[in-house]
Amino acid sequence: QVQLVESGGGLAQAGGSLRLACTAPGRIFGRAHMAWFRQAPGKEREFVVGISRNGGSAYFEDSIKGRFTISRDNAKNTVYLQMNSLKPEDTGVYYCAAKPTILSDNRKFDSVDDYAHWGQGTQVTVSS
Repeated sequence: QVQLVESGGGLAQAGGSLRLACTAPGRIFGRAHMAWFRQAPGKEREFVVGISRNGGSAYFEDSIKGRFTISRDNAKNTVYLQMNSLKPEDTGVYYCAAKPTILSDNRKFDSVDDYAHWGQGTQVTVSS
């Protein structure tokens, strides 16, 4: 069954903004690194941005640095992705993922194989 649920995807024009959200069961979310991946048609799923369990460390794929912001609210079991200055190459299905880890682990995890729990994805389309 679906463990993580994404929302907020849709259509935007180049230069526009979207905000994505992902909610997970508390026993998963409260002890996990969270991340967003995306996948374009015919391409491999790729890392976009991650955030540590306590929200103290965030890390990004180079192409979106300065444009996207990730945050989490552990009380609401929700992680957010604010996407600004969108580009057509940002188009894809965006997936939320969770990696159970200890609170003090601030390492970067950017591989699909790092994550144990996934959502079904939400479509983001950016027109030129």
